[in-house]
Amino acid sequence: MLKLNKKIISTFCVTALLGSVLAGCGGSGNKDVKIGLVYELTGGTATFGTEATNGAKLAVKEINAKGGVLGKQIQVVTADNKSEPSESSNAMTKVISQDNVIAVTGFTTSSNAMAAAAVAEANKIPFITAAATNPKVTLDESTGKTKNYTFRVCFIDPFQGTVGANFVLNTLKTKTAAVLIDNSSDYSKGLAQFFKEAYTKGNGQIVAEEAYLQKDQDFKTILTKIKAINPEVIYLPGYYEEVGKIIKQARELGITAPFVGGDGWDSPKLLEIGGAAALNNTFFTNHYSVEDTSPKSKEFVEAYKKEYGEVPGAMAVLGYDAMYVMVDAIKRAGSTDSEKIREAIAATKDFAAVTGTLTLNDKHDAVKSAVIIEMKDGKQMFKETVKP
Repeated sequence: MLKLNKKIISTFCVTALLGSVLAGCGGSGNKDVKIGLVYELTGGTATFGTEATNGAKLAVKEINAKGGVLGKQIQVVTADNKSEPSESSNAMTKVISQDNVIAVTGFTTSSNAMAAAAVAEANKIPFITAAATNPKVTLDESTGKTKNYTFRVCFIDPFQGTVGANFVLNTLKTKTAAVLIDNSSDYSKGLAQFFKEAYTKGNGQIVAEEAYLQKDQDFKTILTKIKAINPEVIYLPGYYEEVGKIIKQARELGITAPFVGGDGWDSPKLLEIGGAAALNNTFFTNHYSVEDTSPKSKEFVEAYKKEYGEVPGAMAVLGYDAMYVMVDAIKRAGSTDSEKIREAIAATKDFAAVTGTLTLNDKHDAVKSAVIIEMKDGKQMFKETVKP
């Protein structure tokens, strides 16, 4: 009798253990919809990733408060790509293979997003990048075709570079420009290329081109060369940390020409590093202005300020929009099946995002407007909107 009881107890324990394992592997999927959130939380572009993560989490909080999606709550699985392409691949692999997410949003820089996209494509997991603007992010260079599972909610650099060039030509009315390129960044190299193409097409002349690398500290040698040439404007498509240092050192050398750049400038750290006075007479293209007076924008700004105690930047808005676009696609798919979600994302049209009405084209890029921001006495000032 004792032997029989031991066998019954043993069988019960094995069954219970097996049930527990199964619940650990897929049980949470029965209760929640798991979405990966992979951003630059540490490293050189950490302010971008932190803001975008905050925006995404605010979106999830709002969606869950209204009942979630498909009758389930959204569970975000967060990972840090450490602002590095190799770590981006690792983080993407982790949330897909270990955490079993059904989709991923994230990434604010192009090199990181390109590394992550390779993992998403290999695993057939829908991936929406918030702010990676290089065309190669959604393009399979080996085939020349659009990647199947990779999308973005931001405009791309051919548009952003052209907007910057036209602003320099038509608003600042300059005809000679120097270009400073971060040679370690796909974003910087791509944006510089498209700026130069549009600027020269508009009869502008590139009179100097210099290169630097991320983490460089002293830029006075290349700036001295540029000062001697005396261009009317300097185009600087980099990220906020180096941009702040470059502009500060340029002003110290007596360079008074306007600087113009891209969305990689948009961080509170830019002001901390460069200083308010040095940043006067500088401008950058961006996805959004906090001065937008639309009801949707006002609602978002107030909600973000209430949640985090600060005014959101463009990365926060893009993180928010990326999550809403993903959840909208899951809702329209009526399923957590990756292929159905992929098809629904690709069909996104006239989605009312905070950054404007958003439609994804056949290259999986967002067709939307850009804004020009002027830095004035330490504040971002909306200057103009440019439609595609």
